Amino acid sequence: MSACVPTRATESSRPKSLHQSPSPPQTPRRRFRVAGADVSACIAVFLIALPLSLGIALATGAPLQAGLVAAAVGGIVVGRLGGCPLQVSGPAAGLTVVTADLIHRYGWRTTCAITVLAGLAQLGLGCLRVARNALAVSPAIVHGMLAGIGVTIAVAQLHIVLGGTPQSAVLDNLRALPAQLAGLHPAALSVSALTLTLLLLWPRIPGRTGRLLRKVPAALVAVAGATGAAALAGLTLPKVDLPSWGSHALAGLPEGPVLGLFAAVLTTTLVCSVQSLLGAVAVDKLVAGRPGLPADVGRSELDRELLGQGAANIVSGSLGGLPVAGVAVRSSANVQAGAVSRNSTMLHGVLVVVAALLMVPILELIPLASLAALVMAVGIQMVSLHHIRTVTRHREVLVYAVTTLGVVLLGVLQGVTLGIAAAVAVALHRLTRTRITHDEREGVHHVKVRGQLTFLAVPRLSRTLHLVPQGTHVVVELDGSFMDHAAYESLQDWQKAHTARGGSVDVTGRRAGVRIGEPGSAAEHPTGEDGAEPATRTAGCRCRPWTPWRNHQCDRPRSAPVHDQHAKGGNSPAEPSGHELARGISAFQRHTAPLVRGELARLAREGQRPSQLFLTCADSRLVTSMITSSGPGDLFVVRNVGNLVPLPGLENGDDSVAAAIEYAVDVLKVRFITVCGHSGCGAMQALLNSDPGGARTPLKRWLRHGLPSLERMADGSRPRVRLSGRAPADAVEQLCLTNVLQQLEHLRAHESVARALRDGALELHGMYFHVGEAQAYLLTGADRDEEIFDHVRAADVPV
Repeated sequence: MSACVPTRATESSRPKSLHQSPSPPQTPRRRFRVAGADVSACIAVFLIALPLSLGIALATGAPLQAGLVAAAVGGIVVGRLGGCPLQVSGPAAGLTVVTADLIHRYGWRTTCAITVLAGLAQLGLGCLRVARNALAVSPAIVHGMLAGIGVTIAVAQLHIVLGGTPQSAVLDNLRALPAQLAGLHPAALSVSALTLTLLLLWPRIPGRTGRLLRKVPAALVAVAGATGAAALAGLTLPKVDLPSWGSHALAGLPEGPVLGLFAAVLTTTLVCSVQSLLGAVAVDKLVAGRPGLPADVGRSELDRELLGQGAANIVSGSLGGLPVAGVAVRSSANVQAGAVSRNSTMLHGVLVVVAALLMVPILELIPLASLAALVMAVGIQMVSLHHIRTVTRHREVLVYAVTTLGVVLLGVLQGVTLGIAAAVAVALHRLTRTRITHDEREGVHHVKVRGQLTFLAVPRLSRTLHLVPQGTHVVVELDGSFMDHAAYESLQDWQKAHTARGGSVDVTGRRAGVRIGEPGSAAEHPTGEDGAEPATRTAGCRCRPWTPWRNHQCDRPRSAPVHDQHAKGGNSPAEPSGHELARGISAFQRHTAPLVRGELARLAREGQRPSQLFLTCADSRLVTSMITSSGPGDLFVVRNVGNLVPLPGLENGDDSVAAAIEYAVDVLKVRFITVCGHSGCGAMQALLNSDPGGARTPLKRWLRHGLPSLERMADGSRPRVRLSGRAPADAVEQLCLTNVLQQLEHLRAHESVARALRDGALELHGMYFHVGEAQAYLLTGADRDEEIFDHVRAADVPV
């Protein structure tokens, strides 16, 4: 049985799931199975995690085993309990500065206790289900915090790269840098330079050889290459020292001032939680670009992820490990390596345990300068130019700069606090900053208000409005999302006074999401639709930009039906005039163009990459962007009379539709083609009523491509067509539904479509839109007896 289910165009790729009833719970499998993709992904992640974990431990001043403990615990515990199956957790570079400061202040055993307390705090936050609230922090603050941490890491590790020892503070490191440069250690510098060179050049090896070699992580190649070179050259350098696990220090009771310990726990909790949650969101974006993943690898459960991170920090701190958080480098490598479940994350943790127990002699060959160079490169990458351009474009560079400098000079918690204060100040400044301009063009006075209109702007608004001469036509453009009561009353009082003196006023723009037009008089609109006062009515309705057009009910005079006005001739108020298109374009330029200009500029630079070819009728009632909730660049639309797809190779066939299909499939590489019919189709009516004789007009010649649909409907051996469990209302509706099915068969006859279907690169879908019901239906299958177009409620479609 085939079914057409109402849905959005973006959800048409999985129509069958909309009908399935919830399946009964199944008994979990007893055998532990690991996919081959997870095995290869866990190896790739392990090869990245091993040197980075040692490097981060070195950068914090913690025992080097602590990095391995955190990597193993992050992989196993968070991998099993976390809410983001493909995110890899472990010691993160973003925690380096915080942990180093804690070790310097309180010692290692107390730092482990602080990690345990931070894990308990994360468990509490997870139970309170506040994970989503953490994402409300301004991205400028988060990126500024990470950039400040990156600068601190890079400056500190530069001393080890040069063969020296870093200080505890950034300013001390900067002051000591000239002396360090004067006393260079050539061996350490050469090993570090080799590490950085391999890190930089390895991902850029060209050709097929490069593609094969890049499967080995650059971090592993850099450290292994530097280690091998140091061993072959016989260089004497400080190397990794992993004492016996029997002497490894575990967590102790926290010692120190209560307020200081509280601030330390708060800082660790903040950085761990925010970095992990943002990492989970980033992994969701990576996963969204990989079709075919299992259902349990969907959108992250952020509260569960916070609980998993808290449990991992409790275990890691108790076992003498570093704080744990989601790590972007390892997570992206996990996704790109093809991981399909949380098993890859857990297995990488198991491999770290094996390495920590069995590979100690190999790990002790690694020069510390190589690890320092690796961590310094990570710190430099944390100062992202992309993030700087983004915050600059959104005019939040001040917040970014304040947060970065605060973290570098004062510390993470203090820097974030300063960033929040700067973000609040910027928000208040934007709220109170209003630009009001007045100019005259072609006898019309334009008053434009850009920004939020509050009582603070009322004096300037009043002065500007009183500059407008009496008896003139004025257009007031409100380009903002908020207007308080004082500003509203001031504007309305001036408007009434100006109108009373023979002038006219058009108020346009958007306020609180509502289109603003001309205020109606009290006589015409005694109350608004919501019972508001007369002055709150604007243009008599709350409708969207199609308001001025002829068939909009709110603007049609009730005294004269439309057909009477057409019979009278002339330009009645209900008839469209030649100015309606120009007015619509003007409204677009004022209101919509500023909102979409950036996206259209991006599409102009990058070209179109739609995922769907949408073939539908030219009927004016069928607004494709409205019924599919799509925007620029989403759909490649082909419209013709009757949504017909001529068969290829027909004499006097139509090459325009065939060309569009070929271009969409072969050039644009669309993944879906949808044929959309609709109720009351004039082409289907003409097809039913067509006279075999008579003149061969262009319309009749075109409609011959619909004759197979007419024959299919008359064929009694074909399955019956039904609409949501009922028979079609009449022959026209039956033909409209049948035509969708027939045109899908015509599509399959096109060579490019047939080839893409064989390769599994394309899906075909049928859709039917009932204009009177404003209801869409999506074709999902067929059986021997019936072809059913069924509907689904909006609640049945996942948002």
